[in-house]
Amino acid sequence: MTIFIDADGCPVVDAVLRTAKRFAVPVTILCDTAHRIEREGAQTLTVSKGADAVDFALVNLVQPGDLAVTQDYGLAAMCLARRAVPLNQDGMVYTSDNIDALLLARHTARKIRSAGGRLKGNAKRDRKVQDAAFEAALTKLLQQA
Repeated sequence: MTIFIDADGCPVVDAVLRTAKRFAVPVTILCDTAHRIEREGAQTLTVSKGADAVDFALVNLVQPGDLAVTQDYGLAAMCLARRAVPLNQDGMVYTSDNIDALLLARHTARKIRSAGGRLKGNAKRDRKVQDAAFEAALTKLLQQA
């Protein structure tokens, strides 16, 4: 098992590394050339800057049973298809039971915005609460592995 992090804009990189270290699980950080992210205790793969370049690189690396940390619903769906376990930065595990609804909501929001509509944005991330939820979910997944 390896933990892959879609690290461009990911606020839980350090939390992943702390938790992975406790379980001796290797971590690979993926980012593009605009976001060079390196941490001790992790391998960093930097890919060319481009639309979804990091996502496609991650999908090509992930294996069944690996974990993928991402906030991107499309990437999560591709990881599920590869039988990996995608985990949101707020601790939500993406599953075959919830991914279709998430993708539909994303598509609907995009249609509303492209038609000139406005949507209320997401609530500001409460780092303390959501980081704790993320670490608890990650710990649970690693214990089950």
